[in-house]
Amino acid sequence: MNRTRLGLLAVAALALLTSPFFSSPLSAADPLDWTFCRGPFFNGQSIETGLPDDWNPRGGRGSNVSWKRDDLGGRGTPIVMNGKIYVLLRAEPETSREGERVVCLDAASGKTIWENRFNVWLSDVPDTRVGWSSVTGDATTGDVYALGVCGYFLCMDGETGKTKWSVKMHERFGLLSTYGGRTNFPIVIDDVVIISSIVIGWGDMAKPAHRFVAFDKATGEVRWFKGTRLLPYDTTYSPPSVTVLNGQKALVFGSGDGAVWAIQPATGNPIWQYKFSKRGLNVAPVVVGDSVFMSHSEENIDSTMMGSVVKIGGLGSGDVTTKQQLWKQDGLMVGKSAPLEINGRLYCFDDRAKLHVLDAETGEPVVRKLALGTVMRSSPLYADGKIYAITANGRWYIMEPDKRKGVKILNKGRLPRGEESHASLICSHGRIYIQTTGGLYCLEDKDKEHGVGEAPKAATPTPVAASDKPTQLQIVPAETLLKPGEKVQFRARLFNERGQFLKEVDAKYASQGDSKVSASGEFVAGTGSHHAATVTATFGDTTASARIRVVPPLPWSFGFEELSDLPVTWVGARYRHQLRSVDGNKVVVKVTTIPKGTRSRCWFGHPELSDYTISADVRGAIKNNKMPDIGLIAQGYAMDMQGASQSLQIRSWVPQLRMAKTIKFDWKPNVWYSMKFRATVEDREVDGKKKAVAVLQGKIWIKDEDEPTAWTIEAVDESPNRDGSPGLYGNAKDAEIFLDNIRVDPNSAE
Repeated sequence: MNRTRLGLLAVAALALLTSPFFSSPLSAADPLDWTFCRGPFFNGQSIETGLPDDWNPRGGRGSNVSWKRDDLGGRGTPIVMNGKIYVLLRAEPETSREGERVVCLDAASGKTIWENRFNVWLSDVPDTRVGWSSVTGDATTGDVYALGVCGYFLCMDGETGKTKWSVKMHERFGLLSTYGGRTNFPIVIDDVVIISSIVIGWGDMAKPAHRFVAFDKATGEVRWFKGTRLLPYDTTYSPPSVTVLNGQKALVFGSGDGAVWAIQPATGNPIWQYKFSKRGLNVAPVVVGDSVFMSHSEENIDSTMMGSVVKIGGLGSGDVTTKQQLWKQDGLMVGKSAPLEINGRLYCFDDRAKLHVLDAETGEPVVRKLALGTVMRSSPLYADGKIYAITANGRWYIMEPDKRKGVKILNKGRLPRGEESHASLICSHGRIYIQTTGGLYCLEDKDKEHGVGEAPKAATPTPVAASDKPTQLQIVPAETLLKPGEKVQFRARLFNERGQFLKEVDAKYASQGDSKVSASGEFVAGTGSHHAATVTATFGDTTASARIRVVPPLPWSFGFEELSDLPVTWVGARYRHQLRSVDGNKVVVKVTTIPKGTRSRCWFGHPELSDYTISADVRGAIKNNKMPDIGLIAQGYAMDMQGASQSLQIRSWVPQLRMAKTIKFDWKPNVWYSMKFRATVEDREVDGKKKAVAVLQGKIWIKDEDEPTAWTIEAVDESPNRDGSPGLYGNAKDAEIFLDNIRVDPNSAE
């Protein structure tokens, strides 16, 4: 590296490290890295110069394609950190082993360094939408975080790819993954990593909401767990932005409830909300100074027009819908591609790939819209004075802002036939990276000298010393899953009104139920059966609480006669089910009347359980000559009695059916059956080699008749789910489902 390059890096480092967006020490971070999908300033912009003015995706002399990996096509935005590029992708597509993977490459050469592969299980996401999210890097540690489409969240060592800690968000917390495949983005802020989704949990979180979970980035301990309005219409994939508003750090995001929110990243407490759309928001917010630009392409809450772009004043508090709306342009359907703010103008790419240029101060159009293609999903990049954009149908453009025309097109072209673009473009170290469905491209003009420009000015947080008055208390861990007799040490953390950490304190602790907490905050789980507890910490005038589920080891037996609701420890159950007296017995009923909740899963306990058998008595109703689907879940697999097709199926991943066994099975409505589903992992010979496989076996017989000796259905998975929480699957869209006498037993007890 020459001295000019080193000097430019030093200037860039100083500019970035004095920015509030960047809290890493100089020795731990490269200032030209792109560690989050939206870039170092959370706005899709780079200060690098010397970037390509043209490229040819087909390669050849002068194409500016430094390398391309045809085997790494996908839909997620890559990141660059410490000389490596990381990307989330499908693994072994269209095979019986298909799953998901994080791939690490050398950023300069494109050569693979490592791969971390994991399964997709018990999700409605189709295989074509695997890898929808983007990984996130932590510049201070070099760790990499990824959220898989089914809800598997993991922290990896960025050098080796080894998993440091992981959480099954769907089984543990009730994360919802849908056929739409929308998967949110992890974001690292100081010492926490934050992830969000629609969550249908347990206890006071039994109803769905767009909820955020902040984990200690090093250990996976839950710092806080909070959400927005209940019963949102949509899940969402809006990447959040980190900024400083009114002297406090803020996480700004589009919510599944249709509002734009700003919250304190260290506490999760809300700063303000702006009610914007009747449906979820998917575009990343753009923050410029004290203003927030946001857009959508759904129904507006205050007009009959579809779509809108808004400018919100970011210095308010509470509900700012009327007080902080600076301007709003309805009718612009900008719902997938995030806008760019460049020199007082807002460049908006609508869903039909039409470019609208608005005056950022007034919202008024300054030029006529420009047609670029037919569909737009990826967000553009602004770098080196140029706008780089690709439409979903493969048209690419390199443009520069123009005062009179809006933009001047420098070059344009098409991706190879069949390639689509869903991921955002990124820039790092003089290179532009483009992920398409046909491959991962690295573009570099090696004839140009790469450099850096001036970093944008940004506000800095008010120093903690300006206000050390404690107003908020946090108890950590905020959510815990324990076995009877296990212990956890709670800590109380004090914050000021701006969400800045002050110190840990010796609080007064109290607990409810059989479980006990000591004066020092040591909690010992009670020895009773499935139950929940709440620990409350008090310090001065501040209080905080933590939630604990206590779930014993197997065996489990669930009866419902003495209950007024489903067991509190079941995740994703209470909102979608009810207890009802049937034939003199109290049973579980999955009802048909819950909006968007008639097809669902629930989970009973520890996600690390393995080698067990779940059984239940089940009955399906009939309505309009239609029957439901009734299923049991074991170790990441479902055994499902299917009403419409009169069949029985074992599977792990519904739309893909990478492994599945289906047999004809006639069953009648309004008849009680007994179901038994056994899962185990054992070594078997496959293709001449011994390897671990999952063995799945199921039985069904009419209740009160003798249990058959033989299994009704058997299946083997060569890419096994090694563990997972027991639970229930059901689709009650057409008719209700009844369940009773649910048991889970270790296989060793048979």
